[in-house]
Amino acid sequence: MAYEKKAVHFGGGNIGRGFVAEFLHKSGYEVVFVDVMETIIDALQANKHYTVTEIGEDGEHSFDIDHYRAINSRNEMSKVIEEIATADVVTCAVGPNVLKFVAEPVAKGIAARKLDYPLAVIACENMIGATTKWKGFIEQHISELGDKSILDKLDTKARFANSAIDRIVPHQDPDAGLNVKIEKFYEWCVEKHPFDGAKRPAIDGVHYVGDLEPYIERKLFTVNTSHATAAYYGYVRGKATIHDAMTDPAIHDIVRDTLKETAHLITNKHEITTEEQDDYVEKIVARISNPALEDKVERVGRAPLRKMSRNERFIAPAAHLAEMGSTYNHLLGAFEQALHFVNVEGDDESFELAKILKDLSAKEATLKITGLEETHKLFADVEKVIAKVQKSSSL
Repeated sequence: MAYEKKAVHFGGGNIGRGFVAEFLHKSGYEVVFVDVMETIIDALQANKHYTVTEIGEDGEHSFDIDHYRAINSRNEMSKVIEEIATADVVTCAVGPNVLKFVAEPVAKGIAARKLDYPLAVIACENMIGATTKWKGFIEQHISELGDKSILDKLDTKARFANSAIDRIVPHQDPDAGLNVKIEKFYEWCVEKHPFDGAKRPAIDGVHYVGDLEPYIERKLFTVNTSHATAAYYGYVRGKATIHDAMTDPAIHDIVRDTLKETAHLITNKHEITTEEQDDYVEKIVARISNPALEDKVERVGRAPLRKMSRNERFIAPAAHLAEMGSTYNHLLGAFEQALHFVNVEGDDESFELAKILKDLSAKEATLKITGLEETHKLFADVEKVIAKVQKSSSL
């Protein structure tokens, strides 16, 4: 395969190596990994290839990933900027809270752009509008460079497209090294309108769409909602993995009832038929129930504050349903279970959640955790749930 295209990818973790880089590699890109984690960068620099193993109902299939390089941005920022200046694509899978920290090199790389066509910038995060958020941080850094012409002609140097990604990366073997196990199913949708008048990156497997919102919300309110619901109920009831939780008839039924609520929202808000959503739900339930993924409830439940926030998998659909005058009892039930995900080893947010529930009143905690306005139709019900957990828990 001829590698004439180059992609710079921020984040050498499992999603970066096992999803984004796999697609870029198969599409003929040389991938330049950028990270601040010395262990990951050193391993990538020391090894010429690693293996991605896809897990599906038909068994396992492995692929060799090579033709990549790796740079530690903490020590070699100038090299990162140079790579971006001559890249076709920049992607990231670093977590929504880290976007602001990977904006400066992209800003300086755009300012130093050496190719006569725009750089494609695509964030691959579990967050609505992640690329738009990243773009805001990038523009701040560009403005600090003092050259107004760069922002004035930004479209000639870079195009920013939001995306929706869907692929489960389960618990990994601690001795796997760089190798990644990942589920076979995937969806990667990217906005096409930001590339009007410019060339879209040719990435096999990417689905370019006119309106990204239906895909993002369908995924967030089906995959993420069901996965987290199973995780939090499973955690509270002492289950080890998502598979264990989903084989418990009570939890299985709760997950399905929760998805009935989000399906009602999705089919009423978007041009997605009931039949299409039902088929999608069946695929999702089968996916998260897959025993081969060995997905621990603590991994899926981690970062509970983010997952209980205003635009996330429980509060966002419940808020829409409240505004529609529809029921959201099961979403609220899953939210209640998430409130019990406290003081979990290795999860800073779970300790912060415990402190919030202990130190603040129910109203203050509702405001801080959910970001809901006091006047919202959902607020009083959430406040009651938080008060109930505060009263019953020894935090």
